[in-house]
Amino acid sequence: MSFSRRLRFSVTLSIPNFSSFLQNSSHSHFHSQPPSIQNVDDAVSLSVLTKILKRGYPPDTVTLNTLIKGLCLKGQVKEALHFHDKLLAQGFQLNQVSYATLINGVCRIGDTRAAIKFLRKIDGRLAKPNVEMYNTIIDALCKYQLVSEAYGLFSEMTVKGISANVVTYSTLIYGFCIVGKLKEALGLLNVMVLKTINPNVCTYNILVDALCKEGKVKEAKSVLAVMLKACVKSNVITYSTLMDGYFLVYEVKKAQHVFNAMSLMGVTPDVHSYNIMINGFCKIKRVDKALNLFKEMILHDYQPTDVITYNSLIDGLCKNGHLDKAIALFNKMKDRGIRPNTFTFTILLDGLCKGGRLKDAQEVFQDLLTKEYHLDVYPYNVMINGYCKEGLLEEALTMRSKMEDNGCIPGAVTFEIIINALFEKDENDKAEKLLHEMIARGLL
Repeated sequence: MSFSRRLRFSVTLSIPNFSSFLQNSSHSHFHSQPPSIQNVDDAVSLSVLTKILKRGYPPDTVTLNTLIKGLCLKGQVKEALHFHDKLLAQGFQLNQVSYATLINGVCRIGDTRAAIKFLRKIDGRLAKPNVEMYNTIIDALCKYQLVSEAYGLFSEMTVKGISANVVTYSTLIYGFCIVGKLKEALGLLNVMVLKTINPNVCTYNILVDALCKEGKVKEAKSVLAVMLKACVKSNVITYSTLMDGYFLVYEVKKAQHVFNAMSLMGVTPDVHSYNIMINGFCKIKRVDKALNLFKEMILHDYQPTDVITYNSLIDGLCKNGHLDKAIALFNKMKDRGIRPNTFTFTILLDGLCKGGRLKDAQEVFQDLLTKEYHLDVYPYNVMINGYCKEGLLEEALTMRSKMEDNGCIPGAVTFEIIINALFEKDENDKAEKLLHEMIARGLL
């Protein structure tokens, strides 16, 4: 029985239909290929190998690993496994790099369980597992928030005498952080230090980010102090994360201080740093400061290349009643070749409706429809609310029908907006009819 077949049989015990998962997984391309050409890339790899052999050049493991990696990078992991089987059948020997590549491939298609089974199969038979193999699976498990399983693998590798490195610890620290177990994450940092495994800037940044998101900026500063004591240099991510943390707890002056200190410490702010500051100032209604930073960005050749900066500014301008400036900036972003997203349109529509400029909002909404955006419920709700505020209830009901015609299903908020407006206008029968419809749809 071939290796990949044995692998599939063994995985079936704990993961039903593993082979069908490989064929139908959204992470792979197997489902889009007819059976007759399913192994084309596998055949191509074998063809390359045959040509090398015919020319009298016995391929080394580097060549074989390159062919395996090529298949895996294209998402064709099943073919890579078949190729592996054929190599073994022809008497070729593979090394740890080969198996680390295959494990990485299996993890990339989203099947960490299969990757673990793969690791079990090669252990002591085909190759000795190493830290890179374990790190790959631990990383995949953490990304799926399976942190207990990841920690179990970490314990297993330690028992086997495989030394964890900075990548192993940083990955686990990240895993504990994303599931909210900051105490365990900080505990691992202490273990690293005790074992003289030096945390790097990525390790510290993970912890600073997690603490800041929890509003624990003081604790984040303590981690930074440890970082500086260990002579690990902060980077732009460190400073940006801390700035974001200060804005979350409304300590604006401290955020400004960090932003200004960056340059003094020899770290150049990037677009993300400016975005944090601009968004932070807009949220506290300091749009003048945000606009000045925006101009500074342009002056320093940090051209905003995405929609985030513009969304923050347009939102700030709308909420402060500067609707004409918001429209001007909206048009300017389009002139600069930056395509507004549905969130940009929703921000502008909301500002115009709340500012009593329903006619302008209608024009913007019509522009949105002609651009063939895939609309969600939010822009429709904004327009429906705008109509209701102006007492145009028939238009609001028409908009609700239009959203359904366009394949967007109204939610509870949509119904609540219209029902409240109908009750305010003493159109109780229509309101009650909508209320019954809302109940029938399971929205109440």
